[in-house]
Amino acid sequence: MDQLNLGEITIEVELKDIKNIHLSVYPPTGRVRIAAPLRMNLDTIRIYAISKLGWIKKQQQKFRSQVREAPREYLNKEGHYYLGNRYLLKVIEHDAPPTVKIKHTTIELYIRPNSDLLKKQSVLDQWYREQLKELALPIIEKWEGLLGVSLNELGIRKMKTKWGTCNREAGRIWLNLELAKKPLHCIQYIIVHELVHLLERNHNSNFIAYMDRFLPEWRHLKGELNQLPVSRGEWVY
Repeated sequence: MDQLNLGEITIEVELKDIKNIHLSVYPPTGRVRIAAPLRMNLDTIRIYAISKLGWIKKQQQKFRSQVREAPREYLNKEGHYYLGNRYLLKVIEHDAPPTVKIKHTTIELYIRPNSDLLKKQSVLDQWYREQLKELALPIIEKWEGLLGVSLNELGIRKMKTKWGTCNREAGRIWLNLELAKKPLHCIQYIIVHELVHLLERNHNSNFIAYMDRFLPEWRHLKGELNQLPVSRGEWVY
């Protein structure tokens, strides 16, 4: 992979078998990447990048100023999000297998005495994973029918670089565990986004046309998702 240096900005350049040039700026650090057609030389790509410097700097500033949550300590009355709503954590020690219950304004974490931070995090993460999968499955079923696609597998895991990924060959999508903390309509947007990749691999005009056709408000949803507070290490899609 080649690199271009424009002052303080370093741009990764990858030549691919594509028709058009694509510029991306990735959170949280503002990493810049250009995917360009194989026929395009570095001088032409440099001129293109220079013409986009204002936009690149604007995106990087947006990521730097995005609200980020403090690291979680899993203490009583600590704020935790679920489906876009903020709940206060209530840690309850009991001599039984750990469990999580959600109430009107609290998330109750039942945990064995002397459990450390990593154990509390593991139990709550597993609860988020179960909730997200339960929420995602009916959304996937609905949109499989609307899009005319079939998904073989859904996976949920922590991801630092994306809200979701799609493996077209395996018919599998992965969702970022952090999505359980976001509003349901934002979760649906990401699911539709990944399912559309079963129709179109790249973020090209065909992909955008599919999104415009099936989920016309996707740009608004993307903007809303990107304005929500994010955890340390998490990035906007």
